[in-house]
Amino acid sequence: MLSRLVPAPLVRLFARPYVAGYSMEFALASAGQLLDGVPLLSTLDLLGEHVTADEQVTANADTYARLLDAIASEPRFSEARERPTVSLKPSAFTTGDQRAAFTPIRALVERARERGVALTIDMEDHSWTDVTIERAVALYREGFDVGTVLQSRLNRYLDDVAAIPEGMRVRLVIGIYPESATIATTDKRVMKERLLEMAARLLDAGVYVEFATHDEAIVERFARELAPRAPGRCEVQMLLGVPRAKIQERLVRGELGVSLPVRLYVPFGIRKSDATAYLRRRMDENPRMVLDVLRNLLRRR
Repeated sequence: MLSRLVPAPLVRLFARPYVAGYSMEFALASAGQLLDGVPLLSTLDLLGEHVTADEQVTANADTYARLLDAIASEPRFSEARERPTVSLKPSAFTTGDQRAAFTPIRALVERARERGVALTIDMEDHSWTDVTIERAVALYREGFDVGTVLQSRLNRYLDDVAAIPEGMRVRLVIGIYPESATIATTDKRVMKERLLEMAARLLDAGVYVEFATHDEAIVERFARELAPRAPGRCEVQMLLGVPRAKIQERLVRGELGVSLPVRLYVPFGIRKSDATAYLRRRMDENPRMVLDVLRNLLRRR
């Protein structure tokens, strides 16, 4: 992978636009700043999946608990519609058994409901797909404000769409995890067309759709062709640090059809190695980022 050519300290140096620092306080500050101007909403995510020690599980759960408390008590987020949501990955909560992850996750889901914060159980590689959808849907059916994520690269995408009940929140992404050609498409154009197909089916089924991509042409098609079907029941999501300010503003102002909320994924780390791993995954998905990093380095010099 090209990203392995970039030394870790250099990766972290240029991760600054994409990661909201190395503390919960930095993440909350970033979320607050996004509300200034356009405004933009946020979902906060602690980097640190695929843990290998019980101490890491405990630390992740404690950090998320404090994050939920902080969001609920922060005056900047007193308006429910402006309050950050929280995203978490199941592999951050287990050292092995997948189902064991959902014991600490359930405790966080209960705390999130008490604090009035919406929570999304994020998706990882295909080995997590079944259990993540199963548990997220079960929690939603219990009355919790829990969403999940579906990936268009997987050939099972229509079955996954069919598993989502009316009213639930779903983030649609192409996915960043490399998968075998036996279970997933490798054609980016197909992945993006599938995003639109998935969005159409979910909107027609009464699902709240969080349409997540940086492809401006696909975003515009979503805004013009699909979003008018369900005003108030969809939004566009993008990553912190990816320069899309113009289309974000146009979406919020309704210049591409109906006015759409735009929410940025705001990751933060406690360990610098987690931020490094996150950016390397982004580089692997989009090799142009490696060139951008090197180009920025030359400019600084």
